Amino acid sequence: MSERKPARVAIITSGGDAPGMNAAIRAITRTALRHDLEVFGFLRGYAGILAKQYEKLDRHSVSNILQRGGTILRSARCPEFRTDEGRQQAADNLRELAIDILFVIGGDGSLKGAQALMEVWDGQVIGLPGTIDNDLAGTDFTIGYFTALDTALESIDKVRDTADAFERIFLIEVMGRMAGFIALGVGLGCGAEKILVPEEPAEIRDLVADIQDSRATGKLSCIIVVAEGVVANGLRSIDGRITIHDSTVLAKELQRETGLECRAVVLGHTQRGGNPAALDRILASTLGTYAVESALRGQTGVMTGIRADQLCLVPFADTWAEHKPLDAYQLKVQKLLV
Repeated sequence: MSERKPARVAIITSGGDAPGMNAAIRAITRTALRHDLEVFGFLRGYAGILAKQYEKLDRHSVSNILQRGGTILRSARCPEFRTDEGRQQAADNLRELAIDILFVIGGDGSLKGAQALMEVWDGQVIGLPGTIDNDLAGTDFTIGYFTALDTALESIDKVRDTADAFERIFLIEVMGRMAGFIALGVGLGCGAEKILVPEEPAEIRDLVADIQDSRATGKLSCIIVVAEGVVANGLRSIDGRITIHDSTVLAKELQRETGLECRAVVLGHTQRGGNPAALDRILASTLGTYAVESALRGQTGVMTGIRADQLCLVPFADTWAEHKPLDAYQLKVQKLLV
């Protein structure tokens, strides 16, 4: 860590975009400027550091971005940064530009990259949890999660209308990678008859029985929310012949076994877009400001987060060391309210 007073800071947004990233960029920039720091934004994440593609940020350049989705700094995957040579080049470029502090907004892959960079660069690195998946341990919520819930709920509410009209089963796949936070949240919010999450093993035979039980109670339509991680892991068909890794194929299997019309809807990347919800704007603004203040106190190698309504700092390695658990009570509530 440099002993002199920091003078220049830089920001990157890396990996999958998340609504609220712009609010975080704005907060970091304006807080840093109040401390007389120069602020730069590298374009397209770690790729921008390697290519030395950056813009100087000031109050004007981050005006009117709080409410915008996506990221003004753009994002990209960067295979070159995963190599020793790539990280060394990034470190050399940061030294050449006299960057003292780097703020990394992204998910676990971005933070793993930040930790690897620290092995070859002596500047400070502070992370912010920017991912709709809400799967980073050490923080209750991540930037973008609340907006993803709202976006998915809006779509599912519309699907519910047509499900009722045609008395159909709808299997709705949501994002979240190998974590079920989005599926659990939207499942509770839309009153889904069933939620499938990677954290709880599922069997198609049990799913068929649940659908039949629902019909027996008089329900003529059914919404099943499935996390993409469940599909990625695969579900064995009832006859054991195949492992299903596709929501459309799973819907056909359910239709064959229940005799009821079943359709699959994959919400996909719509969940990453849109204007950030109020809670994401507030969270991003708070964590961005806290990131700068923490860096000026000498912190490095940590992610800003919020736990039990209190701001916190989480060592990078702790954010992925353990699988972040779902809320057990929320799982119970969903099952009780079906």
